[in-house]
Amino acid sequence: MKPADIDTEFPRGLLRPELFLGVAASITARAVGVNLSEAGRPSGSHFSGGRYGRGEVGEFVLIEGQQSLILGRISEIKVREPERRGITRDFAGNTDMDALGQIQLLGCVATDSLRVTAGVDAYPRLGDRIYAAPHRFIALLPQLMEVSGAEAPSVSLELGTIDTAHESVVSVKPERLFGRHCAILGATGGGKSWTTARIIEECLQHRAKLILIDATGEYRDFQGEHVTHRHLGVPPISAAQSERSSLPPTAFLESDFIALFEPSGKVQGPKLLAAIQSLRLAVLEPSLARDGLIVKENSVKRDFFNAMYKHSVAVNNPAQEFNVSLLPRQIINECVQDYGDTKWKGRNEAEIGYCASLITRINGILRSPTMSFVFSDSAFPSITSSLTSFLSDEQRLFRIDLSAVAYEFNAREIVANAIGRHLLSTARNGDLKKRPLVVMVDEAHNFLGRHLGSDDYQAKLDAFEIIAKEGRKYGLTVCLASQRPRDITEGVLSQMGTLIVHRLTNERDREVVERACGEIDRAASAFLPNLRPGEAAIIGTDFPIPMTIQIKEPDTKPLSDGPRYQECWGAP
Repeated sequence: MKPADIDTEFPRGLLRPELFLGVAASITARAVGVNLSEAGRPSGSHFSGGRYGRGEVGEFVLIEGQQSLILGRISEIKVREPERRGITRDFAGNTDMDALGQIQLLGCVATDSLRVTAGVDAYPRLGDRIYAAPHRFIALLPQLMEVSGAEAPSVSLELGTIDTAHESVVSVKPERLFGRHCAILGATGGGKSWTTARIIEECLQHRAKLILIDATGEYRDFQGEHVTHRHLGVPPISAAQSERSSLPPTAFLESDFIALFEPSGKVQGPKLLAAIQSLRLAVLEPSLARDGLIVKENSVKRDFFNAMYKHSVAVNNPAQEFNVSLLPRQIINECVQDYGDTKWKGRNEAEIGYCASLITRINGILRSPTMSFVFSDSAFPSITSSLTSFLSDEQRLFRIDLSAVAYEFNAREIVANAIGRHLLSTARNGDLKKRPLVVMVDEAHNFLGRHLGSDDYQAKLDAFEIIAKEGRKYGLTVCLASQRPRDITEGVLSQMGTLIVHRLTNERDREVVERACGEIDRAASAFLPNLRPGEAAIIGTDFPIPMTIQIKEPDTKPLSDGPRYQECWGAP
């Protein structure tokens, strides 16, 4: 911030006499003890339209240091034993109370530019004065933490406020929010969905490019000329302009089919893989096929193996297309007797028996209404082709509704992974360099880091994990929303440059966040269980100093489709 800007923002200075709290009474490497002369007041004070606690837990403070100002946060308040006994139910405040506060040290503030850096360049001394930090200053932290000399952003996203005062509005550059990926975390009811909706609204005001994987359909009310809706299957309620789409089997890899069909035992897995290879060969060498099948019973081995050698690369390519509808019949054709002769013999009924459950499972999935968008809806446009068109047009939000995709057969996980893999392939081709793409994944704990299948044949659905690790260099960024951080691998969370964390009551969730983000310690995470609905802590690599804001209410609110008991159980 330039000196002229400082004078404009803070014409009466940063350290205001009205916001004086006390003086430093003890100093350690991590914290400063303060004599809080104002803590005995019955309530806080109002200043410039905002409320200041004048010594409340969670309040940001400025310490008047020797070389610079030190930014901190009050983490504890107590009184000495004799005065503690005087605090009863009839206590109405005492301005002479000998209150002690503990301040967590966060960073330094340069007195000339107000640039904020993490860490402490020089510790305060006993007797140094301490003031409540103006809300406007805290709201400007995202800009004040910028590299010195950085230009004022032309695009910023207004997320929320420090307080109810208008001057406390917090705006963040998209580079800080999405540059190193982003995660929105919080327990149910904490405001996670509102934050997601708010970010989408802010992005739509600019030439952003967003893809939203909507697991529950709660974001279907987003409308406008730059919004595209697509749904798979038949959701209970769909967006007004949403179009039904398909996800063709060609979007699946071999690992996807393993996850979908779940072969088990020592026979099913090899026969499934052999059948897939044979069906690929039937496409590549149709002269060997009979009605699209490779019939091995009583046939010459040499012709088959010569063709396999000729097309060895394509046959072993997980992306090579094949007719999945013929898979049950091809598995039966793989179950033949082999005595080492030049020809295969008749059917091996024992192997067919071992594969019977697999064949039944495949037939059930191929015919299931919940999987019709893959195996029966070929008349509807492909979701992958629609995504390709979206990336080249002027649309800004492409929402994919997965609410009709069933939980059975691991369908949701496989579908989301296939979509993520398609986007990653597009990014690797260099198509996103000029216009970066943000993929927002709702209920991300259902899709990331999943291992599906049996112990013998396991498939890892890692498309979004790979995006988190390497997508940024291609212009592809992921924004994850989850209520269960513990179910997201630490490897993925550690790649998130920014975490927007709402209330987290589960200790394991908080521990995962702590380990994933080296910039937050237990003192900062201690506030997470007590955040109000809609309140969130912003932390991470691009926010080395944690800050807590009240997310601004979105205009387009997420829709909860839960039961309305007052309407349903009321009087008839």
